[in-house]
Amino acid sequence: MAETSAVARSPIAPAPPEVVVDGWVVSARRSAAALTLTDLTPLAKVSVKASWDGSMAELLGVRFGRAARLSWDLAGSPADVLVTATGPGEWLVLAEPGRQGAVVSWLDGSAARADELVTVVDLTHGRALMRLAGTSSAGLLNKECSLDLTDTVCPNGSALRSAVSGVATDIVRDDRDGVPSYLLNCERSSGQYLFDSLLDAGHELGVDIDGFAPQETHS
Repeated sequence: MAETSAVARSPIAPAPPEVVVDGWVVSARRSAAALTLTDLTPLAKVSVKASWDGSMAELLGVRFGRAARLSWDLAGSPADVLVTATGPGEWLVLAEPGRQGAVVSWLDGSAARADELVTVVDLTHGRALMRLAGTSSAGLLNKECSLDLTDTVCPNGSALRSAVSGVATDIVRDDRDGVPSYLLNCERSSGQYLFDSLLDAGHELGVDIDGFAPQETHS
């Protein structure tokens, strides 16, 4: 839902025109290009750390190296979340903008029932997040990192960690409507640099900026 007052900004400068969505200044640009890059930093981001084979891992149900879309009951209403596991015993939960408090409460409640140490931290404003989507997306990423992104090695639902354009980045393959797509998650301070590097590297492939859509957590 669009609003008139802004309370937060991504480290990635929004391409005009600008609008405010859930308190975030975002780009309303709409691109029809076959290869697009979108700033998704406004999505709620909550980190979970626990034993890789403990009760919390069983509850989350997403093993190391994978990502899955789940439906959780957040504050009495169903919500779609994306749970990624790019490190052993490390998960990142993505949800709609503004839902980080409800996600933290859900995870804290689960952690209280676990028989192990669980750390839950809201990273919404501390991380940058972007989506690279299109049939040429793997080709663009291969110019900027050394991973094998073929379907055999990196199918849809894979979660990896590597350097992209020299920046430590979590990479999640998250196809949309059968089109190859990758979520790239890095430190906030590196967000603009990584975004610009991908735009520069993808110029010859026709990459274009697409604006933010709040329904990003839906499959």
